This record gives sequence, C-alpha cells and structure tokens, in this order.
Amino acid sequence: MSAVFDQGFLAPGLGGPLYRRLQDGIRRAVADGRLRPNEALPAERDIATGIGISRVTVRKAIQALVADGVIRQRHGSGNFVAEAATRVQMGLSHLKSFTEDMESRGSFTSSRWLERSVGTVNPDEAMQLRLSPGEQVARLFRLRLANSRPMAIERAVVPASVLPDAEAVDTSLYAAMQAVGHRPVRALQRMTAANLGPEDAALLGLEAGAAALSILRLCFDAQDRAVEFTRSLYRGDAYDFVAELTI
Repeated sequence: MSAVFDQGFLAPGLGGPLYRRLQDGIRRAVADGRLRPNEALPAERDIATGIGISRVTVRKAIQALVADGVIRQRHGSGNFVAEAATRVQMGLSHLKSFTEDMESRGSFTSSRWLERSVGTVNPDEAMQLRLSPGEQVARLFRLRLANSRPMAIERAVVPASVLPDAEAVDTSLYAAMQAVGHRPVRALQRMTAANLGPEDAALLGLEAGAAALSILRLCFDAQDRAVEFTRSLYRGDAYDFVAELTI
C-alpha cells in the first residue's frame, strides 16, 4: 500500500482538503500503472490506518472516484480499479449475432448461461412471435463476454417449432437457427436508454443504476415468419451505435 499511497499528499503546507489529495493520489496511481485495471483497493479502514487519516475522508475520496468512473464498487467484494474504457462501435445496417460481430473484430467471445430451457409461451412472447396460447418456446438467456469482459445480457425467445432443443445452441444462436433453415434475414429493432437493476448490474460488473442500452429485436426468416424475440441490455460504457444516413 505504501508504494501506491506514499505520494506526499499529506505533507505539511500542501493546500486543499485531504480527501481531494487522496483522490488525486489514487488517480495518479491508476494513470501510471501502479494500480492496474480490476485490481482491488485495500479496505477503507486499512487505507485510513496506513496513512493516518479518518475513514470518513477515505470514503469521501473513494465515492468521488466512483462517480468519475475511476473506481468500481462491487457489493460484498470491495473497491476495484475500473477497466480502461474501450468502446465498441456497432453499426445498425446489418443483422449480425453477437458472436459474428465480435469475432469479426478479432475478439474471443464466450457466454455464461443464465437459462436454457423450453416452456410455455407467455402473453408478451406470444404477441411478439404471433404464437397461440399454450405453444412452446425455447428460452436462451445468457451473459455475453468479449475477451472475458461482460458486454451484454441477451434474453432470446425462439418458437420451439423452429428450435425444439435449447441445448442445440452452443456459441451462436444464429448458427443453430441456420442449421435448421430458419436463420433471421431481417429484424425490427427498438432501442431505449435504461438504468440497470441490481441483478443485471451485478452480472455486468457495474453498479445498480448504471447506464445501459435496452434493445428489443424481433427477427424474421426468409419466409417472413417471426423466429426470434430478444431483449438485450448492452453496457452503456462499452458501446457506440453508429448509423449511416443519406439523403
């Protein structure tokens, strides 16, 4: 801890409040690499004891760094240095799966399954997919990662008549749908701003209330049949959505 916090910010005669000097010292340690992305900070009481200031002062400095995006707080785990803000530009003119998009950028993709099951359609799903009450759907809910970084939460629903076996989806949903002749060829997509609830925020490694982009996508196959309804949450600090407009 001394290598990180021994910046002389407590030296007599220096101006400014202690919490701001501590804040600047941590910020410098992040900037010059002494504190690395995803590295845990010592507990607030350990910082306070180690440099001889109050926990209130330490907490105030940490809260300011959290507000600035330098530090991330994980409930039950502590304070961590935030990852460098690497943003992905996603075009809006082509229909691609997450896997196809990320692999085209040279990123390694992976998923963490949240649910992979077949069950009875609910009223909202039935309306979107034009199904009758009682019909079956495959539910494919997962956390999507690129180079081990959580990027998005996808909750896809596909008619079981299109994809009867949810376990058939390994990495790419669209690859599995193409294998049975129902790959989507067009989609209607609606995008809105959202704030993450506690559970979704925890999955993405963000604080509850963090900004996200909510996307509802309804996809159709070559026979113009509705074959996929997906609700996605993309982390707001990782994506820029880009569209080319012409007159």
